[in-house]
Amino acid sequence: MRLLLVEDDLQLVQRLQDDLSQHGFVVDKTDNGIDAEHLGDEEDYDLVILDLGLPQRSGLEVLGNWRQKGNTVPVIVLTARDSWQERVDGLKAGADDYMGKPFHTEELIARIQNLIRRAAGQSGNHIESGGLRLDEERQVVLDVQGDEIILTGTEFRLLRYFMLYPDKLLTKTRLIEHVYEQDFDRDSNLIEVYVRRLRDKIGKDRIRTQRGQGYLFLGETE
Repeated sequence: MRLLLVEDDLQLVQRLQDDLSQHGFVVDKTDNGIDAEHLGDEEDYDLVILDLGLPQRSGLEVLGNWRQKGNTVPVIVLTARDSWQERVDGLKAGADDYMGKPFHTEELIARIQNLIRRAAGQSGNHIESGGLRLDEERQVVLDVQGDEIILTGTEFRLLRYFMLYPDKLLTKTRLIEHVYEQDFDRDSNLIEVYVRRLRDKIGKDRIRTQRGQGYLFLGETE
């Protein structure tokens, strides 16, 4: 999942980027409101973490502009712990959730996971599809018998995206944009390689290739 982190506290950015990467998120970052608004307009992010106290353009203005333009990306706003008015203003502007500084990264990650599941139309506390259940904390998947299937980091990120969007055609470009870093070689055949590895682990009938179009993760196996 690709996140946009908008924060001008460089120490906080470094800590969050490391922690988020360890939990299987690809993170783009910027430290000002103008670049943040542009990135949010141009890129298809799964979620944005948005500080309200930004240079050049406030986070509140950025969020309001996105919502006016119909951008529905899930947004968690970061506010000062004692600033209840900021939290209210952020929610009124269209934020989906908020965190008061300082905060525990574990709580932020739990809120991110919850919002991403909700945005994808999954209402439970876990990602479940096609008879599989994904353990996001340990980055393993459980089959219908409850047996654990060990995944590499890339396999986990790819399978998580498939399971969030079952029975939907996902192009190679879309998978690359949401699973890999920006400098990934789009002409590489790594997507094909990792799809093949996933099939070997979870069953060849779960991921269907639509030739010339992309891949389909089957929500119900045949």
